[in-house]
Amino acid sequence: MEIAIGLLAIAATVLGGAWLADRFDLPAPLVLIVVGILGSYLPFVPEVALSPEVVLLGILPPLLYAAAIQTSLVDFRNNRVVILSLSVGLVLFTALGVALFLRWALGLDFAVAFAIGAVVAPPDAVAATAVGRRIGLPRRLVSILEGESLVNDATALVSLRTALAAAGLAAGVTSNGVTFGGVVLDFAWASVGGAVIGFLVALVVAVLRRHFSTEPAFDTVLSFMVPFAAYVPAEELHASGVIAVVTAGLILGHKSPRTQTGASRISERINWTSIQFLLENAVFLLIGLQVFYVLDSVRSSDLSAGQITLASVGTLVAVLVLRPLWLVPFRFLSTRVFHNEAHAPWTHTVVLSWAGMRGVVTLAAALLLPVNTLHRDVLVLIAVVVTVGTLLIQGTTLPALARRLGVRGPDPREDALQAATVLQAATRSGLDVLDGMDGLDDATREILRSRSEDRLNQMWERLGPRSGDADETPSARYRRARMKMLQAERDEVLRLRDEGRADHVVLRTVLGSLDLEETMLDRIDDQESRLAESEMLPVDTIEAPCEHLRDTDSCAAARTPEGCEECLRDGTTWVHLRLCLQCGHVGCCDSSEMKHATAHFHETQHPVMRSIEPGEAWRWCFVDEVVG
Repeated sequence: MEIAIGLLAIAATVLGGAWLADRFDLPAPLVLIVVGILGSYLPFVPEVALSPEVVLLGILPPLLYAAAIQTSLVDFRNNRVVILSLSVGLVLFTALGVALFLRWALGLDFAVAFAIGAVVAPPDAVAATAVGRRIGLPRRLVSILEGESLVNDATALVSLRTALAAAGLAAGVTSNGVTFGGVVLDFAWASVGGAVIGFLVALVVAVLRRHFSTEPAFDTVLSFMVPFAAYVPAEELHASGVIAVVTAGLILGHKSPRTQTGASRISERINWTSIQFLLENAVFLLIGLQVFYVLDSVRSSDLSAGQITLASVGTLVAVLVLRPLWLVPFRFLSTRVFHNEAHAPWTHTVVLSWAGMRGVVTLAAALLLPVNTLHRDVLVLIAVVVTVGTLLIQGTTLPALARRLGVRGPDPREDALQAATVLQAATRSGLDVLDGMDGLDDATREILRSRSEDRLNQMWERLGPRSGDADETPSARYRRARMKMLQAERDEVLRLRDEGRADHVVLRTVLGSLDLEETMLDRIDDQESRLAESEMLPVDTIEAPCEHLRDTDSCAAARTPEGCEECLRDGTTWVHLRLCLQCGHVGCCDSSEMKHATAHFHETQHPVMRSIEPGEAWRWCFVDEVVG
């Protein structure tokens, strides 16, 4: 009963803390860690022991997998040099720097000092990306932080295991059994072995999904098994369970559109989102709950308060300083010597160097130190100070730093434009297949063509500014009317249910179809509201993707700047306006009833038009169907 009440209390606190964070626009990890610290000092809050086994086996694998399946394998591969530099080079550099400091401050054996250096070296996957996404960092920075945090735990844990063996503290291992060659082979096996095991697990799961996964529930349960199926064998074979889980997650996430049905992907996404939300936030609450008891255990230490303070604060300062000391020379070598990363501005490097928040792996790894380790309680306190300190210092100042340097995420309008162009290409492929189909009657063919075009027009309509019902787009009017219809339909189904006039299984199926349609409409509304609220960002100049865009000026004098030329003449209504860059004709977009811009192209073969809606600077080539 006590365990059940404790788990319920943790879940309730996580929900309450996340709600407060959302209400006051604060990062949830920071709010929950403060709540945990305050809770650890309350007399009615029982001690919640955070064992390393629970973290490393019960929490870490599912968190890593949930992050990995959402990480782009393409982005990971494109940024692999930076990611490996941070997840391997920086971790070892930080561990070495901290080891030298603690050897001087506390007189520790170098192997023990290096062990605690490995403990505090890896930034946390959850904290960095949670703060990064909230403040809207560029996607490349978020991808680098995700990739670093997915892999650096493996480097840290292998380094910790090696350092403990060198110190003679690892069970069954003596210090004279550790050699440089053995360390290199151990690290190589941990990396390669973990990757191979993760690849094999992903291969088996992909085969199972292709041949047996007909039900979303089956596929979701299989997905829950993957992180443990990869982690446990890898650890048993002394490879890296972290790399095994990350490899399996990256591969399965990349292959999911081909190996899973749409229903399975939706089910997996929803379930993993819930699990990830609970575990991520519970982790930071648990970190805060350890503070009082860690401080209490240090009181019996032989070290003076000054030595403990020097070691704790000094290590915190060291991890804050060592990260930019690694990143700045790395950027210089990449850009000036090897001519890589030339497109990344120096402001991105500054932000990246300040996004080194530590998390639960640091605390769990500290608890792995054997009980006979010299000054173990102080070393655990150092890990707690580094974890809490980086979260509170970097986590609270990173948003201001990013704003000060002008480092922002992508413009939502640019995302909407890219989504529209991708859907344009996909729709064209679908219509080409439709045109080549035999045995379809004209009515069915027209319905399919109309629905594809409506879906595409809906995407393009998101780009123009809208204000009030008078400027409501056709798609917006459809959604508003359809939402009212859905509510009436649901009310009628519920009336039939309450009167017992239909079987509950049938009713559940009907309600499910209504819920799915409502979810799709709500999602579109949410995207449009974010577009309407977003701030205009500066436009970057990029290379034109086709010769027509490259050879056409971006400006032309509009013949009828007040509106669509034909709509003004005929008294019809337009949705968005497009300008022909060859003759200055102003026409209405394809969401408009008459589609005058496209009609003008078919009549004149002038290839390029541009949007003349406020705040938009994109052009469209009718010939190659690309945006510029």
